[in-house]
Amino acid sequence: MELVSDLFDKNLEKNLRSQAPLADRVRPDDFNAFFGQERLVGENSPLRRAIQNDKLTSLIFWGPPGTGKTTLARIIAKKTKARFVKFSAVTTGINEVRKAIEKARERLKYNNQRTILFIDEIHRFNKAQQDALLPYVEDGTVVLIGATTENPSFEVISPLLSRSAVYVLNSLSKQALEKIILRALQDKNNGLGFFNLEIEKEALERLAAFADGDARVALNGLEFVVNNLKGKKKIKAGELSNILKEHALRYDKKGEEHYNLISAFIKSLRDSDPNGALYWLARMIESGEDPRFIARRMVIFASEDIGNADPQAIQVAAAIAQAVQFVGMPEAQINLAQGVTYLASAKKSNASYTALLKAKEDAKKGSFGVPLHLRNAVTKLMGKLGYGKGYEYAHDLPEKKSKQTHFPKEIGEKEYYKRES
Repeated sequence: MELVSDLFDKNLEKNLRSQAPLADRVRPDDFNAFFGQERLVGENSPLRRAIQNDKLTSLIFWGPPGTGKTTLARIIAKKTKARFVKFSAVTTGINEVRKAIEKARERLKYNNQRTILFIDEIHRFNKAQQDALLPYVEDGTVVLIGATTENPSFEVISPLLSRSAVYVLNSLSKQALEKIILRALQDKNNGLGFFNLEIEKEALERLAAFADGDARVALNGLEFVVNNLKGKKKIKAGELSNILKEHALRYDKKGEEHYNLISAFIKSLRDSDPNGALYWLARMIESGEDPRFIARRMVIFASEDIGNADPQAIQVAAAIAQAVQFVGMPEAQINLAQGVTYLASAKKSNASYTALLKAKEDAKKGSFGVPLHLRNAVTKLMGKLGYGKGYEYAHDLPEKKSKQTHFPKEIGEKEYYKRES
C-alpha cells in the first residue's frame, strides 16, 4: 500500500514541478549546482560528508528567505537511503506529523530503514506542537531537519534545539546569484534554456542586485522579465529595469488632484510661506479632504524638512495630529491652522532626512550580516556562535565613547549626518 502511495506522491510532485514557478523548477538536487553556501557544504566540509555518507543527525537550517534551506533538504532527500518525508508547518497539523512518525516507527521496526522528517518553517509550530516531536527525535524514531527564517534560540524549544545541530545560511552574494540566474537561463529541461536567450553583463548584475541575496526573488524576477520580452533574444539592462519597475505596485491615479493639492501644501511649508500653506490647507478642507491625512503629512514634514533645526516642531505636529483625532471637524481646522503657521515659520533642515537617504543607498547594496560584536548573546547557542564577542561598553570607557565600528565590513565607516549650525 505504501509503495502505491509513493508512486502517486512522486507523480503528483512531478506534475506540480512542471507547473511550478521557475524558482521551484530549477531547484538543484546536487551540490554541483548549489551555489552560495560553500562555507557549509564545500568539499570536505563536515555537513557535506555527513550528507554524502548518510550519517545525519537532527539539524536546524536557519537563514533568510531564498538562501537554500529547502534546496539543501532536497539534496539530502536525493542522497539519503533513509525515507524522506517533508511537511510545511504552515499547512500541516501535528496530527499529520504524528501519522508520519507512526509509519516511521513501523519502517524502522520491519525494514530497518530510518526516516528523515523535514519540517519547513518549523517556527510556525507552537510549543505544544514542537513538544510532540521531542520523544521521537530523542529515541531516534526520526531524524528531524527543521528550516526556519527566525532565530531558533527564540522559536525552537530548548530541548529540541539541544538535540539538533544548527547551521546558519547567509544571504547569497551577487556572484552566487549571477551563477543561479545563468544556470536557469541555460537549463533546457526545467529552466529557460529552450528560449536560447542571452543576457547582458550589466543586466545580469542589475538582476542580482535587485534580488538582494534571495535566489527566489532573482529567479521570479528573471521569469517575469523573460515573459515580457515579446520574442526578443537578448535581455538588456535598460529593458530589464523597465520591466521590473512594471512588476512593482502602483498608486491609483484617479485622485490626481488630491496629490496635486497636498504637493502644493507641502512645498509652501518647505518654502516658509505660511500664507500659501494656509491657502492650500483651506482648499483641501473645503474639498472634503480627510483632516487626519493632512495631519499625518504635517508630522512627516516636521522631521523631513525641519528636523533638528527646531526639535519642537515634531512635538507640535504630533500634538496637532492628536488634537484632530480628539476634537474632530469642523473645530479641528483651527488646530490644523495653528500647526501650519508654526511649521511654515520654523527654521528648516533636511540633514536627518538626507542622511537617511545616504544610509539607505548603502543598505540597498546587500543584506550584510550584523558584526558579531554588535549582537547580543542572549542564549548559549548565540554565545557559541560568537555573538557579542569583543564589544566595548561605552560607559566603561574614559570618554564614554567607543571607536569600535558600527558598520558591516562590506560597507566600511561612513558619515551620513552633519548637524547644521
